Amino acid sequence: MPKKAGMEKWKKKRRQEYLETKEYQYYIFCEGERTEPNYFLGFKKLIEYNPIYKDLVLIEIEPCAAETLRVLEKAEEYVRKNKIRKGQIWCVYDKDSFPAEHFDGVEKRMENLNKENEDIQYHSAWSNECIEFWFILHFANYTSNNHRSEYIKFLNDKFLELKLGKYQKNMNTLFDILMKEGNPKLAIRYAKRIINDNKGRLSSSIAPGTKVYELVEELAKYLTEEEQKRFL
Repeated sequence: MPKKAGMEKWKKKRRQEYLETKEYQYYIFCEGERTEPNYFLGFKKLIEYNPIYKDLVLIEIEPCAAETLRVLEKAEEYVRKNKIRKGQIWCVYDKDSFPAEHFDGVEKRMENLNKENEDIQYHSAWSNECIEFWFILHFANYTSNNHRSEYIKFLNDKFLELKLGKYQKNMNTLFDILMKEGNPKLAIRYAKRIINDNKGRLSSSIAPGTKVYELVEELAKYLTEEEQKRFL
């Protein structure tokens, strides 16, 4: 066996052993390359600093640079390639201007996948029309179905009001800003209310709306008690 191939095999074996030591495993696949990954990286860092859960929780964040169904396809490929045996697979994606059938098709596909293996469960953390709507809810009970440009304008105005400069999609400080200047607990409450008020409707028809709060609630369980108070 060539030396390089042997090293790769050894690395994969060590990686598998590392994964299996973690009791709680989360694999987060993001449509965007930086905005969503940067946001969830904030949770990952806080959990890794928590002495209670840092050795029990695995969080891997994968930027996909793909939309709707392709995000799920990339997640499935990752699970197969890395021989993931257990864990929660979360897909974070936007509606944008993509066809409704593609957007709704992700959840339908997940329902089928979840019947195949109870140890690997797929979840959607969608936003209609974009993740900026989730960010806005940290500052206001916003319910207007506007174009994403209006959401970005709202964030720009709010950030300028807070003397933080303009909102930037790829900013590394976004998680900290939302934690300190916004209200994550209210954001969850507002997002839940919208989903509950639209129960029974297809995700593509809930506009504006977001289920990012479900992933946020899941990750917040592993924060320190003091930090949890901001969310739960």
